[in-house]
Amino acid sequence: MTYYRAASCRLRYRAATVRERGFALALFLVLYQCPSFAQELVGAGATFPEPLYSKWFAGFAVRRQDYHIRYNGVGSQEGIRRLREGSVDFAASDMPLDDSEIAKLPRPVVQLPSAIGAVVPIYNVEGLTEDLRLSPEALAGIFLGRIHRWNDPAIKTINRGAMLPDHEIRVVHRTDGSGTTFVWTDYLSKVSPQWKSTVGVGTTVKWPVGVEATGNEGTAQRVRETPYSIGYVEFIYALYQKLSYGAIKNSSGRFISADVESISAAASGSPSVPANFQVSITNAPGRKSYPVAAFTYLLIPVTTGNAVKDSFLREFLQWALSSGQRQSPGLGFGSLPPDMVAREQRAIRSLP
Repeated sequence: MTYYRAASCRLRYRAATVRERGFALALFLVLYQCPSFAQELVGAGATFPEPLYSKWFAGFAVRRQDYHIRYNGVGSQEGIRRLREGSVDFAASDMPLDDSEIAKLPRPVVQLPSAIGAVVPIYNVEGLTEDLRLSPEALAGIFLGRIHRWNDPAIKTINRGAMLPDHEIRVVHRTDGSGTTFVWTDYLSKVSPQWKSTVGVGTTVKWPVGVEATGNEGTAQRVRETPYSIGYVEFIYALYQKLSYGAIKNSSGRFISADVESISAAASGSPSVPANFQVSITNAPGRKSYPVAAFTYLLIPVTTGNAVKDSFLREFLQWALSSGQRQSPGLGFGSLPPDMVAREQRAIRSLP
């Protein structure tokens, strides 16, 4: 355990394997021991970017010891609910809010993309010695419950030579209100007319098939413990838990695995981003684009009602858009395009 001493307080970092939260992901936990501790900012929402935000908040704490940022990864839907009821200072969501949803919040907010992430199909299939390829048709068929077995021709044809078992596919899906689910169902709705018409897009949907899990870490754990299963999680959870994840056929007809380059390519090939930054980049054009990529957002009140908090929060946002972006690739996230960063910085400076 390493200690850093600042002018007014002692800052303690603990590198921990967070087994009590159900996933073996090394996060930096920030613990303050400050007798003159001033104020705390509280945020809640998406688990999708939680590893990145944990690192950001720890890093920014070295710069500003007079504030503590506490973030609860409770899912996008719950984070928005807490922001609506006023129990948090900011929220995080993988689903951008439209104007009508923003109007329901007690205070005006700006929604700012913070990073680019990806959702990957994870699986637990014994005997496979190479990564699976999965087409949009195969993925939609599996999650619709129309493809039942791992050696189905829709999977076998695009994985020639793979030892696919004649075993039932066990689908795992999220049960909580999840931005990860929103991204996954947004993609499936773009590539499958049947999915779009029968299930649709949302943070929660009525799943045609499968068993439930809570959170990215819960889904990862459920798939790891269930032979012949398949689920979906944010990319970094697959990396840190060493889970197998598939390459997906993109809109250019190429099978692409998630990595920082392919995630960033999806953002570069996306359509123009409107003034409110509300845009979907799933199934983006481009030969190198990973097809299930998405921006993740911070929902920031124009004012919290506390001028000191407002000033601190805006300072943090400017730091996240500069120094913070350089940390994103190390945790499996793509950095924001420079033109988007410039637009967001102008938006922050224009806040009253």
